[in-house]
Amino acid sequence: MYLIVAVVILIFILLSAIRIMNEYERGVIFTLGRYTGTKGPGLILVIPLVQRAVKVDLRVIVLDVPTQDVISRDNVSVKVNAVVYFRVVDPERAIIQVANPFEATSQLAQTTLRSVLGQHELDEMLSQRDKLNMDIQRILDQATDAWGIKVSNVEIKHVDLDDTMIRAMAKQAEAERTRRAKVIHAEGEKQASAMLVEAAQALGADPRAMQLRYLQTLSDISSEKSSTIVFPLPLDLIGPLLDESRKRL
Repeated sequence: MYLIVAVVILIFILLSAIRIMNEYERGVIFTLGRYTGTKGPGLILVIPLVQRAVKVDLRVIVLDVPTQDVISRDNVSVKVNAVVYFRVVDPERAIIQVANPFEATSQLAQTTLRSVLGQHELDEMLSQRDKLNMDIQRILDQATDAWGIKVSNVEIKHVDLDDTMIRAMAKQAEAERTRRAKVIHAEGEKQASAMLVEAAQALGADPRAMQLRYLQTLSDISSEKSSTIVFPLPLDLIGPLLDESRKRL
């Protein structure tokens, strides 16, 4: 009877001493409360009642940062959320240096998101997301390095504005489009006037060119559906005819 009990106890001790770590897992070993190494992956042995193995996952963790209320540098209130990609690269520090590495990283990501975005204006939040993502990622990576965590990427997902700000931005965009249209129209008028001056100079250089242009205008008018045409007769056109008549007299 005692032999059977002893065998059962021995089997239980052997089973409790066996740990299996997957390829993406590591076991942080503590012997009588002191860190004595990191083991895995595969089969590892832990001395019962003497050693303790804490399992650490080395895969990339996707952390969804809750929506944060941010006041931009130009005093615009927006709601921003983001996603952070990180993983444990040093199991020893991830267990010893911080109580809950995932919760600590989440809280740090929230405060960093508010701090970084609060230093920029609304236009920069909307147009320079790549730069802001890199700034947040760099700050988080530096802060979590002591915890054995590597922050590989940060992505700002949404920047939500209230209805009043959306309407104000729509009015601003409409005013900007109107301004550009007026500028383009003014540039066209300027170019047209310059070309008209150039044409007038070319026509004034030779009276015959002016006469030809006048006759061309008369031809264009005569093609219209009108029974009566009234047009001025410039002296420049009939001057040569009068001079020729005087010579004959």
